[in-house]
Amino acid sequence: MYAVIATGGKQHKVQENDVLSVERIPGEAGAKIEFTEVLAMGEGSDMKMGTPTVAGAKVEAEIVEQYRGPKLIVFKMKRRKGYRKCKGHRQELTKIKILSIA
Repeated sequence: MYAVIATGGKQHKVQENDVLSVERIPGEAGAKIEFTEVLAMGEGSDMKMGTPTVAGAKVEAEIVEQYRGPKLIVFKMKRRKGYRKCKGHRQELTKIKILSIA
């Protein structure tokens, strides 16, 4: 069985025991969290689609680690004008492990 959850403005297809990185969720490592915004769940002909979410469905997960992603360089330049701008960005991420889909 799998589910499609929405978190951090993105949608993720998850199954039990999956480990994935999502945008920062507050909490310490080892804390349990619930995702109630389940857009679809099931398998094959037993698939339930939400309008927009599946009523009563939830996905339980555990926070594995809080970390920061790789540094991205944002460089802007206009040729022949002497305009150059360089900025960096590191996204705050949370690694989670899916425990159950109910």
